[in-house]
Amino acid sequence: MTELHQNLINGEWVGGDGVDNINPSNTNEVVGVYARATVEDTLNAIAAAKAAFPAWSRSGIMERWGVLSKTAHEIFARKDELGALLSREEGKTLAEGIGEVTRAGQIFEFFAGEVLRLTGESVPSVRPGVGVEMTREPMGVVGIITPWNFPIAIPAWKIAPALAYGNTVVFKPADLVPGCSWAIVEMLNRNGLPKGVLNLVMGKGSVVGQTMLDSKDIVAQTFTGSVNTGRRVAEASVKVMRKFQLEMGGKNPTIVLDDADLAVAVETTAQSAFYSTGQRCTASSRLIVTEGIHDKFVAALTERIRNLKVGDALAKDTQIGPVVDPGQLKQDTDYIEIGKGEGAKLAVGGGLVKGDNPGYFLQPALFTEATNQMRISREEIFGPVAAVIRVKDYEEALATANDTDFGLSAGIVTTSLKYATHFKRNAEAGMVMVNVPTAGVDFHVPFGGRKGSSYGPKEQGKYAAEFFTQVKTAYTAAG
Repeated sequence: MTELHQNLINGEWVGGDGVDNINPSNTNEVVGVYARATVEDTLNAIAAAKAAFPAWSRSGIMERWGVLSKTAHEIFARKDELGALLSREEGKTLAEGIGEVTRAGQIFEFFAGEVLRLTGESVPSVRPGVGVEMTREPMGVVGIITPWNFPIAIPAWKIAPALAYGNTVVFKPADLVPGCSWAIVEMLNRNGLPKGVLNLVMGKGSVVGQTMLDSKDIVAQTFTGSVNTGRRVAEASVKVMRKFQLEMGGKNPTIVLDDADLAVAVETTAQSAFYSTGQRCTASSRLIVTEGIHDKFVAALTERIRNLKVGDALAKDTQIGPVVDPGQLKQDTDYIEIGKGEGAKLAVGGGLVKGDNPGYFLQPALFTEATNQMRISREEIFGPVAAVIRVKDYEEALATANDTDFGLSAGIVTTSLKYATHFKRNAEAGMVMVNVPTAGVDFHVPFGGRKGSSYGPKEQGKYAAEFFTQVKTAYTAAG
């Protein structure tokens, strides 16, 4: 009988009823069985986090550094094992899975260092004999809700800073991919976290997530996921005057100019649009291409897509793994039909692929002759589907790129310093890429977007302190 992976509440593993975690590369395989928390479980987790906050928020920096540092080292040591787990439950290729696990280790290592780099400011007052100090203090109980597409990296970049700055946590991972999240929590718990500091409540958003949002004891809520759910998080948080941080969708453009290196353009857009099965909020699904290079680019990218190997995430020669589940697969194929109906030309791909085992395999799809007004150009598909939009020149390309409700990531491929410089300043996105894929970001610098993509302080790097801490100003009169 498969072991039940339980929830962690106040330092104890609890929970009875479980749900199977299914491998999208082989739906006959159960990756593991994971408990589902109830409303009562969630309330108990919130109470435990609240009770643990006073001691943890005043704990010594070496204690916090030790827990995060040990966890970072363990993640590095287990990267192959955890990478395979990630690939089995989410569908990323093994190389991508191991890469994501490595990034999670780097994040924990970075924030272990941040514990030792906590600083404030001291300035003279305008009043003689008075000093002024500005310091950062933890928020309190932080609610964390993470998505299915980055099962270990996104939990890491929320949990690590929350703990580093002295907060306690109630953590709900995506119901679809609980395995890597459970592994992180188990490591942190074993590596010295006091009871109640980190609580894991796996389960349905309608049960666990809603209970978290209804609680006044969660004083800060960080969320990554869909736009619709993000709006519900915002509305619920405003009602209780809770600090909140949202990372949501993207409809990210990559511009390819006439002067671009064709090989760089093809590789950059192929990786941006299709790797990780296109299931990245930073994926580039609008390829905005100027007239002079358009036909050569489409021909070269079409050939590149035809040669992409779709298959089991663990197979060595696989470049594109499966779609995560049948619901997402249906969404992808529905949008392919929508694109055809809107008059875009399906240049390559879009068909189901038969694997050695039953799974959710889809050949990456490229549309041409698309316009920026089509639904496939306006709405986030979240799969390996991209559309080429032909434009006259750089000015039209920039206007088209910015004509979207989203603003997470934007890219340009060009050899012109003039256009690269102008684009970096004028692209309406939180992250801008020149001659590199839109879907690759570093762990030690800010992550986040603008417009409908994000709300609140940026994530990652030292900028994480803006969300996970609050500033106190203290005045002292000498003598």
